[in-house]
Amino acid sequence: MSVLPARAETLDKVSFGTNWVAEAEHGGFFQAVADGTYKRYGLDVTIVPGGPNENNRMLLIAGKIDFFMAANTLMSFDAVTNNVPVVTIAAIFQKDPQVMLTQPDAKVGKIEDLKPLTLFVSKEGMTSYFQWLKSEYGFSEKNVRPYNFNPQPFIANPKSAMQGYVTSEPFAVEKAAGFKPNVLLLADSGFNTYSTLIETRREIVEKKPDLVQRFVDASIVGWYNYIYRDNSAGNAMIKKLNPEMSDDLLAYSVAKMKEYGIVDSGESLKNGIGAMSDERYTSFFDKMVKAGVVRSDIDYRKSYTLRFVNKGVGVELRPGKP
Repeated sequence: MSVLPARAETLDKVSFGTNWVAEAEHGGFFQAVADGTYKRYGLDVTIVPGGPNENNRMLLIAGKIDFFMAANTLMSFDAVTNNVPVVTIAAIFQKDPQVMLTQPDAKVGKIEDLKPLTLFVSKEGMTSYFQWLKSEYGFSEKNVRPYNFNPQPFIANPKSAMQGYVTSEPFAVEKAAGFKPNVLLLADSGFNTYSTLIETRREIVEKKPDLVQRFVDASIVGWYNYIYRDNSAGNAMIKKLNPEMSDDLLAYSVAKMKEYGIVDSGESLKNGIGAMSDERYTSFFDKMVKAGVVRSDIDYRKSYTLRFVNKGVGVELRPGKP
């Protein structure tokens, strides 16, 4: 007589696509695979890394993967605008890591001080955060030059500023130029998008809410362990998938995520990593409408659900928690 395995031994197969090659900014997800957290939640998770030639969001929409890591809230609004049937179920980064870097001698203490400088901004940056800089702070496009993800033009021009991620570009500039750049995090000046969102298709939320909850909870626990505890298992997996990733950069990225409260600050301190709120979505939506980035008539509340977050999952893993 055959005996069916117990529920805990039957793992649900799940695939999760990231939006770039393996790096510390995805560390909590890799940690949850590597240290067995997903397994403990009854999941067999395959991470599908993104990259310059990959489009994992299209795979999500096409039903080829189950979850996707979206860059920021603007992608969620865009999905509503275009009737794409995906929904955000958690926001791993409370703050977007987007920064502007300046050279040490530049007298820059606040965001407005960037206005007279030559600004190196990517095409994507021009259609998103730069429109907010224009509407909120009166920036002009006349000083903007294209940023092609090469720091040399910035290094060569002391009167310039360059976009980047707080977790990587300052490290790259210091290695290449030998100076520590000044860093201005746009999130600390009011650019309050969430970042590193977990998205899934609406049908999965409707038909498999238990699976969605377990994936969100296990991912959150993975992030607590990656940020605050022994993350060697996650880092080993990242380096295996991306051999160009150095221990130095991994350590730097984690330190900056902690220093700037990228993952754990604001709402997440009370409600746990992954936290989201209606108020924050409304605030960011209003700013993007004012900046002309999104249409005012879209039902932005369709872009997310609070059903799976704000439950305090994993908060006991934060250091100093009584």
